Amino acid sequence: MPLAASPAPSRLSRRALIAAAGLLPLAQTLAAEEALIRRPIPSTGELLPVVGIGTSRRYEVAPTPEAVAPLRAAVERFVALGGSVIDTAPSYGTAEDVLGLILPDGALREKVFLASKVDTTGREATRAEFERSLARMKVARIDLLAVHNLIDATENLAVLRDLKAEKRIRYLGVTVWRDGQFDGLERVMRGEPLDAIQVNYAIDNREAAERILPLAADRGQAVMVNVPFGRDRLFKAVQGKAVPDFAKGFGCETWPQFFLKYVLGHPAVTCPIPGMAKVAYVEDNLAAARGRLPDAAERKRMEAFIDAL
Repeated sequence: MPLAASPAPSRLSRRALIAAAGLLPLAQTLAAEEALIRRPIPSTGELLPVVGIGTSRRYEVAPTPEAVAPLRAAVERFVALGGSVIDTAPSYGTAEDVLGLILPDGALREKVFLASKVDTTGREATRAEFERSLARMKVARIDLLAVHNLIDATENLAVLRDLKAEKRIRYLGVTVWRDGQFDGLERVMRGEPLDAIQVNYAIDNREAAERILPLAADRGQAVMVNVPFGRDRLFKAVQGKAVPDFAKGFGCETWPQFFLKYVLGHPAVTCPIPGMAKVAYVEDNLAAARGRLPDAAERKRMEAFIDAL
């Protein structure tokens, strides 16, 4: 974006001068000024930043100030850079308790799009689990509540519809995390009015792009993507290898950016949710939510590169 023609330096130009003096890397400065890409939840048009935080494993720490401090710093940096989506679940150990120590501080909760899940059976048990989640996270409402792993999907979605009607949640959906669940996921996607789904999808695990993502687009369902790094499988595959030069044409400087920009290159994807437990990870991953995304031909080239490893 061109700078304004004004004798007074703009915020960008001032920061660029600071960077030029060696006080802050220029590329980092300019990236921090660029807004995150946003995509809509089809059922309402609400726009979400396209990279979120997943709390599985990374946020399952002791709910003490000392253990939570680096996670708090990561969330604060995430929000400061324009991020909002944080995904958790009652089954993620202490993750909801940890968020309960982070979110009530300051104005963080107002800036976070909070997603959680239910994974029990029976109306009373599901309602009780939902109430426990609210208490653990110290919040009054959850933005997106999903049926985890399709557990008792028909009955649980009925409960979620009631909670939505009561304005205790804003959106509802379902989740899976492995290809073997796709048959059941497709049935629920076709048979239930969902705001969102969550599915596994990565550059080396592309079945969702053949079966699930086109259906989500047809049904008007937002798509959150879990395990976009294949639970570290991809990092092991590229260990010791440099990011290919062609990826710099669409702004990839690191492997996390390469993997996330590939996922985001699919237009049906709303938001991948990698684990981000450190400020450095937040800054690196959110860089994938800026600038240009790879086009269809570039995504094919990315696939070929990874497939050849």
